[in-house]
Amino acid sequence: MRVGALRAVLAALVLTGAIAQPVSAAPRDTRPTAIVSLGDSAISGEGAGSYEPGTEGENGNWCHRSTRALVHQTHVADRTFNLACSGADSANVSLADTVHYTEGSQARRLIDIARQNRVTAVVLQIGANDDPQFADTIVDCIEAWLNPFGPSCRSSLQTEWPARLAAMAPKVEAAIADVRSAMTQAGYSNSSYSFVLTSYASPLTEKMDSVLHGPYGCPLRLADAQYGRTVAVPQFADALRGAATRAGVKFLDFSRATENHEACSKGASSTGEWQRRITVDPDALVHGGLDAIGIHLAQQSFHPNADGHAQLGRCVTEFVQGGTNSARCIVGADGNLHAVA
Repeated sequence: MRVGALRAVLAALVLTGAIAQPVSAAPRDTRPTAIVSLGDSAISGEGAGSYEPGTEGENGNWCHRSTRALVHQTHVADRTFNLACSGADSANVSLADTVHYTEGSQARRLIDIARQNRVTAVVLQIGANDDPQFADTIVDCIEAWLNPFGPSCRSSLQTEWPARLAAMAPKVEAAIADVRSAMTQAGYSNSSYSFVLTSYASPLTEKMDSVLHGPYGCPLRLADAQYGRTVAVPQFADALRGAATRAGVKFLDFSRATENHEACSKGASSTGEWQRRITVDPDALVHGGLDAIGIHLAQQSFHPNADGHAQLGRCVTEFVQGGTNSARCIVGADGNLHAVA
């Protein structure tokens, strides 16, 4: 074959793809890896102390984001970011134009973080401040304890609770969709990062001192505490599990995470507890002034403390690294939390 003809044949083969052409490798992503948390007080670090400056009531910001929050106790990425805010509901996480404690959409702020870093995991804990109104429910149960001749709080919850959870679920799913959208806007595919929705740990237990649990800082009827731990909190977890399944994200069940370490479970001493008892914080007046008077003085009550967040962070680490789609955090024989599929 003449040289000219050979060249013509080779050119035709290249044009038709019969001969592979060298492809330059995609540029290596050199951004630091990151894990980001979004949601409400249970994940912001409320109760863990050591709050970030500007979130302790200054200028009306009561987000109480703790440097000890569970996301900062994980070991899955180079950087940890906490966008959660105490008292937030699903709308505050979404891309909607909302403001809570002076702060805007958590999902919108996620976009900037995801562009500047390579986000490998997103952890969301939300829903308690939607229809369940978890904090208000605990206040109702405290009022029932103060009035021994009145009805228990569980008497009304038994009929109201399932309906509240059903109303909450689509709001959580909408928040998940907006977080997904935020990550898409930042250039991520759904499969390029781990998205985890968690449930909530029971702050109380019926396994308290039968007489002194009230003065110790847990003024609730034992039967109401039992209903919360064995019925209300597990049902809450089931509702969130359903939302996670429908939205196509992973689910980590915290409902038993503080079992035998709940508030007042250790009697007179709180040593070994992973949940706060009723806590009145006079420093709130220092940072927030007169705005602190009222709920903000006791805002840290019945939330995981620093030890609790350390254990929850440990469990999240195991779960993300394990790669399963669903698990629950259970105390193991070594006394630590583990992610059990």
